[in-house]
Amino acid sequence: MKEIKILKPHVAINVRDVQRSVDFYRRMFGVEPVRVRADYAKFDLDDPPLNFALNRRANVGDGALSHLGIQVASTEDVLKMRARWEAAGLLTRDEMQTVCCYALQDKVWVTDPDGNEWEVFVVLEGDLPERGGTVGCCA
Repeated sequence: MKEIKILKPHVAINVRDVQRSVDFYRRMFGVEPVRVRADYAKFDLDDPPLNFALNRRANVGDGALSHLGIQVASTEDVLKMRARWEAAGLLTRDEMQTVCCYALQDKVWVTDPDGNEWEVFVVLEGDLPERGGTVGCCA
């Protein structure tokens, strides 16, 4: 199987107050977020390489993790990872041409035994005016 070009890991956490968290992570990472909305913010870091998102949720307890992901370079890479996961016997869920986190994306999801969701995704178009509303998207 051809190599998949992975761009960077993706971590999304739930927060009570997006602006308060943006202020904290701006200082922690030493960079400005690339996108900020009332209910969402994204840091696209080079050092360390990380796509880090904040999602506003009213009821954030100890488990602030939203989901985990791997950003890849193309839809072809998304499909290669799906094939790899399916060959390993994992149940996958596709979301192609979906608007999620203010970006048009192609993605595939798997869920671990404890319910932690992982996505592999490519951003086809960024900074759209709407957040999107799919089940796994930014949630």
